[in-house]
Amino acid sequence: MGKRGRRRGATRALRAPESTYADPELGVLVLRGALTVSTRREYAAVREGSPLSQEDAWQRSAEFLFEHVAVRWEIGGAEPLTRQRELLGRYRLASSEERQWIREVLRRHLAEHFPDVQAP
Repeated sequence: MGKRGRRRGATRALRAPESTYADPELGVLVLRGALTVSTRREYAAVREGSPLSQEDAWQRSAEFLFEHVAVRWEIGGAEPLTRQRELLGRYRLASSEERQWIREVLRRHLAEHFPDVQAP
């Protein structure tokens, strides 16, 4: 019986730490505190983008980063968005004020958790 109990405890999946950022008007955004090496590489490639459209590369890099670190977004007391498809869809429909807030949150989050990753 002792061995079984130890095995169960050993199979628990590790979870990345999460950080919560709140704004009284724009909601609560919870971001993951881990990025894999391959995700960092993909992000760098997206950020580099096309030399013809740096604005597009900048927009796409912010979206890519949001897609990979967003865990939950609570807006105006509604049911929190937790599924990746929902989060990304809501990000794409966000107002300019919401997008600006998200970019600021992403910058703070990167500075704290991933100082080697360039912010959008």
